[in-house]
Amino acid sequence: MAAVTLLALRMVFALPVFVWVGLRASRNAAPLTRRDWGVVVMLGLLGYYGASIFDFLGLQYISAGLERLILFTYPTLTILISALFFGHRVGRREAGAIVLCYLGIAAAFAHDLGVSADTAAVWVGGGFVFASSLSYALYLAGSARMIARLGAARFTALAMLVSTAATLIHFFATQPLAALIQPLPIYAYGLGMAVLSTVIPVFAQSAAIRRIGSGRAALIGTVGPLATIVLGWWILGESLSAWQIGGAGLVVAGVVLVGRR
Repeated sequence: MAAVTLLALRMVFALPVFVWVGLRASRNAAPLTRRDWGVVVMLGLLGYYGASIFDFLGLQYISAGLERLILFTYPTLTILISALFFGHRVGRREAGAIVLCYLGIAAAFAHDLGVSADTAAVWVGGGFVFASSLSYALYLAGSARMIARLGAARFTALAMLVSTAATLIHFFATQPLAALIQPLPIYAYGLGMAVLSTVIPVFAQSAAIRRIGSGRAALIGTVGPLATIVLGWWILGESLSAWQIGGAGLVVAGVVLVGRR
């Protein structure tokens, strides 16, 4: 199955929730300006369309553990983007966190290069996932101001409707309609991804950013790399080595360092 097909199923199952929340949150709110719509469309394309497409493509080449480590660089990338475009200063703590994160990725990359029969695939997959992380970091860097302006629920619903539209356009442009006809377990996976990996996380994260800021919100997700490596070893039968464990520890340490006051 093509990555865009699974992503299309995921977004179609989540679509009714986004429509309902968007209509409810916009009922008594002021209309968006052209600039607001432009920012929402741009962030919607970056956040859950661009990031998901690149991530799904990367997973076809590399292990889930390495994918999660590379993807988890988005907090440090967000800091760099904020420094470049919003004038935020990168202090010693942030610089140290960036070094730790990329040392961790290098360790995990060394492991995957060592066990893979196709090292070119590891580089290609890693590149796709890094593009996903960069896309998501751009989304986070721009979303904080829009959440403050429009509200968490309204902004998230509108951005996700943009992502859904882009995903469906991509699907219909590259796949036949018959590709949506899949075995029942595939629909179950798509529904599970829509609820557990899309609807609940996106609204919870926007609410968290509004309450505690993007840095602390990212900090709470530090269990992500370790949990994915362990689950990949337990459920998918992926290899688990000291390189991966050490790399995950360095990435988590870097993100914790960024999130501390």
